[in-house]
Amino acid sequence: MSGAETGRPANPATGVPGVSAPETGRPATGVPGVSGPETGGPATRGVPTQGGAVRPGVVRAILGRDVDDDQRPLPELPPLPEDPRWRIEHLPFVAAVGFALVLCAASIGFLAGGPTAALGAGAGTAVVTVGVTLTTLVIAWADVIRPALVMPVGLAVYVIKYSLIIFLMISVAASGWAGGDPMAWGIAGGSIVLTGVQVWWLTRLARRRTP
Repeated sequence: MSGAETGRPANPATGVPGVSAPETGRPATGVPGVSGPETGGPATRGVPTQGGAVRPGVVRAILGRDVDDDQRPLPELPPLPEDPRWRIEHLPFVAAVGFALVLCAASIGFLAGGPTAALGAGAGTAVVTVGVTLTTLVIAWADVIRPALVMPVGLAVYVIKYSLIIFLMISVAASGWAGGDPMAWGIAGGSIVLTGVQVWWLTRLARRRTP
């Protein structure tokens, strides 16, 4: 149908011959037969509606990629767990001091009483070094699993450790071995030195973590 047949010129706003903008009452949307008010805005790409137009944001919302995602606040996430390695950070240093202490005790024992005394003194400090290492690992494990377990697990470890040391010393004394006294001195000296090393390290760590 042309403008001459209808008696009206083709409206340039609509592009449809014989139909004027006042008769349609709505602006062009870019999609024939669909107005802006019916679609809520200009034509966009998305899911077609009854008139062939699209509903903005529907597909993106279905796929979880809504256009307003950038404006939404992020959910509150729990804080990241603290790095558990600080609990055993001092262990390599303590083990190195214990190994050096074994060598020193064995040397002193050899100079003081020969090979038997050296073996006893070295064995005593080695017992202390192994005990401190195992205690540190077990307590660190309990703290990572559940902090409430630190106290009962720590007490249990210390009771077992000192019970084994006492049993060892009683057995050595009952056997009459000549290296028993150097072993006792090695255990006493190793306990004092390694305890002092741990206290120094924990004090240093507390100062470093204090803001």
